[in-house]
Amino acid sequence: MSIKLDRYEELARFLRTRRERITPKQVGLPESGRRRTPGLRRGEVAQLADVGLDWYTYLEQGRPINVSVEVLNRIAVALRLDESERRHLFFLARKQPPLEETKISARVSMALQRFLDSQGASPANVMDARMNIIAWNSAYCALNGDLAAMSDKERNFVWMTFTSPRFRYIKGDQWELHAKRITAKFHAGYARYVDDPWWSEQYDALCQASPEFREFWESHEVLDAIDAPKALRCPNLGVLNFDHVSFQYLEDPSLTVSIHVPHRDGTLENMQRLLSDYRHRQSESFASLT
Repeated sequence: MSIKLDRYEELARFLRTRRERITPKQVGLPESGRRRTPGLRRGEVAQLADVGLDWYTYLEQGRPINVSVEVLNRIAVALRLDESERRHLFFLARKQPPLEETKISARVSMALQRFLDSQGASPANVMDARMNIIAWNSAYCALNGDLAAMSDKERNFVWMTFTSPRFRYIKGDQWELHAKRITAKFHAGYARYVDDPWWSEQYDALCQASPEFREFWESHEVLDAIDAPKALRCPNLGVLNFDHVSFQYLEDPSLTVSIHVPHRDGTLENMQRLLSDYRHRQSESFASLT
């Protein structure tokens, strides 16, 4: 027999367990009198979070009441929740994560880079929450150009989509649908991180650089990204067919890992040829510098 979980009941249990693990001494309150239960009393949590006792009691009773972001943040501080616990609190109370400024990861772990490199002839990259490409493998460069030689601005996936002739050529007939999806994703990020000035600055720059970006932005379309077959054009090799797979990195959910897996219709062999040529050029370039 299956048991249906109720998020309000789960929220009540979560708050109670976190309250019971904290002693008054830890939060600077006097330990007055005997306590029937461990940890803080409900009234003490309400006091620390600056919320009404009745209202906080309703939360711990699992009543279906609406909770503001500000109040949840105060409760999280009062209960000394870590980042994972705070996210869990928001999902239980509001069915969404806390909204913050974009988390930026300047570099990936060695383990994640080794994973990218292990993909062989499958182009793979990692993007941060701003859609900056912050890591890649050789196959990705063989198809899209040497990212190490690009500026930080050029490595932004939205900027690349709208300003790179090479990228537009590779996308071929799929470029417009891809560009609309990327604009919709950027639109969602802009709304989510409204207090982060980077998004406004990037929006202004994209509007100046691309009339098409402005057009797609004004349409307010919402198009979800899909992991579907991709057909990409390559000079001299024709159309290359891939399955596209993307996922959030468990150790840092602000990162998205993207892999293009070549079909066994000649695409794999062509990617292996591209990769070999790219590595040969890299070796020659390195040799000329030594």
